Formats: sequence, C-alpha cells, structure tokens
Amino acid sequence: MKNCIIIAPAYPLRGGIASSTERLAYELIDHGYEVKIYTFSLQYPSIFFPGKTQYSEDPPPEGLKIKIKLNSINPLSWWKVGNEIKKRKPDIVITRFWIPFLAPSLGSVLRLIKGNKHSKTIAVVDNIIPHEKRFGDRVLAGYFVNSVDAFIVLSRVVGKQIRQFSKTKPLRYIPHPNYDNYGKAVSRDEAITFLNLDPKFRYILFFGFIRDYKGLDLLIKALNDERLRKLPVKLIVAGEYYADEAKYRALIKSESVKNQIILKTEFIPNEEVKYYFCATDLVVQPYKTATQSGISQLAFFYDKPMLATNVGGLPEIIDHEKSGYIVEVHPKAISDAIVDFFQNDRKTDFVKAVIENKKKYTWANMVKGIEELMAEV
Repeated sequence: MKNCIIIAPAYPLRGGIASSTERLAYELIDHGYEVKIYTFSLQYPSIFFPGKTQYSEDPPPEGLKIKIKLNSINPLSWWKVGNEIKKRKPDIVITRFWIPFLAPSLGSVLRLIKGNKHSKTIAVVDNIIPHEKRFGDRVLAGYFVNSVDAFIVLSRVVGKQIRQFSKTKPLRYIPHPNYDNYGKAVSRDEAITFLNLDPKFRYILFFGFIRDYKGLDLLIKALNDERLRKLPVKLIVAGEYYADEAKYRALIKSESVKNQIILKTEFIPNEEVKYYFCATDLVVQPYKTATQSGISQLAFFYDKPMLATNVGGLPEIIDHEKSGYIVEVHPKAISDAIVDFFQNDRKTDFVKAVIENKKKYTWANMVKGIEELMAEV
C-alpha cells in the first residue's frame, strides 16, 4: 500500500479548500492509499483574516486521520512538522497552494521532507499570484515553486504563471473536480421551503465569500435594468463578507434594487449548501479577475447552468450559450445574459449540457493525474 500525506487546510478549518482536501483524501483511500492529513493549527493570524471565524462548527469527517500541527507563522512548527513527515518517508506528499503568505511555511516543510531522498512532492495550485496582489508575492511564490517536484494546476492561466518560475518541472492541467460532498440534490420545492423563499419567483445565485474581485458590485448594477425589473427574478447573495459590507449595502440602495435581492450574508454551513443551489436557476460568477473557482464545480454537481465573466480560467469549463454564458466584465453584458436565460427559457437545454459536461470533472481523474505526474518525477 502506498503512503500519502496531504499538507493542506482540513477540519477543523472550514471553507472550500478544506472541504476539497477531505474529499481528495477519501478518493485516495478508495484507490488503495494510506492517507494522513496535516492541517494548520494556525492558518492566518486574526489580524489578516477578514471573516468571523476560520473554524467549522460541523462534526469532524469520519474515517480521516487529521493532524492539527502546522503554524503558518512559527518556524519551529515548520521544523517539527517537516522532520516528522521526513521520518515517516511517505511515497507522495501533496500540498495545496493558493496564496503566497503560506509559501514560507509550506516551502520550508517540503524542503525538509525531501531530505529523506524518497518522498515525491506535488502541489495542487489554485493561484500562484493572488487576485489581491501584495509586495513580495513573486519572491514568496518562487520560494514555494522551488520546493516542489511537480504541479497540478486547476486552470491553464495558473500553468502559464508557474512557467514564469519553472520551465521544466512536470505540470498538468486538471480542472477542479465536482464538489459532491455537500449532500445530494433536493427538489426545488424542498429548497424553497427550507430557505423560506417565495415560489412565485425564479432565483439567480451569487455564492461564496464576498471579496471585491468577485464582482458582486457589477451584478448589483446589472439588476438595475428595466428588463430585469419586469421579470419575476431575484438574486440570492449567500456568503460572508470579506470586504466592506457598508459599501455593498450603499450600492444596493443607490441602484434601487433592494427588493430584487435576498441577502444571506453569513457563512453557509455545509449541510445548507445544497438548498441554495437547488432553489436556483442560474449561478452567476461576475468576477473581475479569476484563475478558477470551486463554485463552478458546485454548480455542476447540482446541474445548474452558470453565467461567468470572460476572465482567467472560467471560460475553460463553461460552453457559451450551451451550458451557460461567458460575458464581458460589464453590468450590461451580465444583464443581457440573465434576460436571455429567462425570457428565452434556456434552462432545460442548458441543464442537459451541464449534465453531460460534468462527467469530465471526477475525483478519480484527479488521482489518475497525480499518479501520472509522480511517474514523471
């Protein structure tokens, strides 16, 4: 049996990356691996964390071995974790990378592990250069890249960025698999009832942490379109503010769209996620910048068409006017697509395309890619 260690957010941390770490671990176990997860005892200092809490209130995932050991700002922790894993001599070490802030801790741990001359290291990379750039990002990203043997990138855009740091290390593009660990789909009626929504309306969904680069302001402005005002359509905003809440509330007021929006601006527990997607006709991702988004794979799992802007890797997984829309980063382009979707009753055809397309995004494919990359190292 091959041994695998994953170094990434996992329970008791919450959020999409933690959830996908756990899902990958289950898939590796199903493929015959012995898996241990090393997660953070401290991921972000509170002064750098914009949300209310980093920790989940859900019960721990069953059947997973999770060690809560890595402190992102304590070099002594890096030394202890790196040497502990080094001595274990796992066949594969997988880590997740999405922000340069974590490069010193992750890069140092991986360098220590590689001292055993046995373990192969692979990074699953969401972003190498973040959406919200800071001084020193490139230096930190380079430090991390040099500590890894091979890379899986979740969008081709990130693959091109990594090639700025390493021209030769093995790299493979594998889109993020479907999030299938938030519960089976329920009927629209059940979802509408659970969320206490009016069944007379149709709903579009903006889901996930609210950050400025995700373009919620563009979507709010798009609602201030006379065509949309005449349609029985409302926007659900479901997710916690990681940006200035007052700014968005002021925009809703100035655009006079308060009656068209339902605000659920808090962290959505795992067991409630399915209700938001199952109540929805169209998922909207009006990002100003992006590499890829796990929200797309949530929408796929629940058979929901998507509207996304033409940035980063979002166009790589949505077939324009087949499984959704790819539009320019502008309120008018967003409102045009929403109007087309509802006025021309695109839902049935789009859902069929989504169901067909999502077959490509499996966790088994991710494990296959990991194994093929490791054969190259």
